[in-house]
Amino acid sequence: QVQLVESGGGLVQAGGSLRLSCAASGRTFSNYGMGWFRQAPGKERKFVAAISRSGSSTYSADSMNGRFTISRDNAKNTVYLQMGSLKPEDTAVYYCAATASGSGSYYQEYSYDYWGQGTQVTVSS
Repeated sequence: QVQLVESGGGLVQAGGSLRLSCAASGRTFSNYGMGWFRQAPGKERKFVAAISRSGSSTYSADSMNGRFTISRDNAKNTVYLQMGSLKPEDTAVYYCAATASGSGSYYQEYSYDYWGQGTQVTVSS
């Protein structure tokens, strides 16, 4: 089992920045690719970004237009999502997830084995 706990969400004005953290415990963190997804009210959960086990490769949804950056610190068992130039449409619950699958599956929600409880990000206009 892998336990994931997100933090860092909150209320921010449009144009601002936030950094989300996801702390992992349980099994060896570096054995898992990590992803961030988000779910806006009334909408499906969508892929935001992912990072390989070693952190050498990252993947982002095109719609983020380079505003978000994923990183990880395997020594701290933590993955981060740095979000910049935030827009009201970025308002959502953000989830981190862990997958034992290869990088080809990082974009797919069903590839992930473990999920955090989510952290709310609200961007005001």
